[in-house]
Amino acid sequence: MKKSFTLIALSGIVLMTSCVSKKKYVALEQELQDTRSTLQKTSIEKDELEGKFAKIEARVADYNAKINSLKDSNDEKMVMVDDIVAISNKTKERMKATLTKVDQEKLKGATSLKDSMNLAVSHNLKNSLADNIKEDEDISINIDNTVVMISISDKMLFNSGSYKISNKADGLLKKLADVINSEPSLEVMVEGHTDPRTISTAVVQDNWDLSVKRATSIIRKLQKSYNVDPGKLIASGRSSYKPLVENDTKENMAINRRTRIVLLPNMDKFFAMLSSN
Repeated sequence: MKKSFTLIALSGIVLMTSCVSKKKYVALEQELQDTRSTLQKTSIEKDELEGKFAKIEARVADYNAKINSLKDSNDEKMVMVDDIVAISNKTKERMKATLTKVDQEKLKGATSLKDSMNLAVSHNLKNSLADNIKEDEDISINIDNTVVMISISDKMLFNSGSYKISNKADGLLKKLADVINSEPSLEVMVEGHTDPRTISTAVVQDNWDLSVKRATSIIRKLQKSYNVDPGKLIASGRSSYKPLVENDTKENMAINRRTRIVLLPNMDKFFAMLSSN
């Protein structure tokens, strides 16, 4: 009897031990599964985080590139001049440098950015066209908004009463052609002007005829000798009906006898081109 009780007790202990071990095993299995699941989830989250981090790094790099680009291109930022024309900061700085070379008496009369721009463009353009000509009565340059007007006295281009271009005009016209050819979008009108003294010859009917013939002579010279695109060029004659001053003296009539070159440029590109020259 005692022996039977002992066997039963031992069996109970083994059974209880077996039950405990199985529960622990099931628990450990579950913990293992949970750990694997957490690890897998962590791995996915890690990949997602690494992806997000890479995107953030790319955005930061992009922003830095844009900032550097803005710094580099700040010179190209456009500013308005009296709400008329846009020029870049680089051009504005070039103009400031040019104005240090301009007659300071003229500079005193510049009361706006537009006035300063006109002085700077006039200075550079006159130097580009004729470095050896300093007299204002030979070449004068005026700018109205974005239109550049170059007036050249007839003694620089023609003999009195003639539309045949003199040899001394070649250098000036060559430089004018260089300016025109350097800017593809530039359009050019050449206007002939006379004094009111009547003229009538076998080849020139009157002042209208002379003013137009002088303009077309310049146009042909620019086209044939200096390869200026004729599609850019316009020839016109104004006779004596647009004088600059009263025709009451020989000196004033000489001022009114002129050829006017009218340029329609992109002012920012135009000044940059003149500055580089």
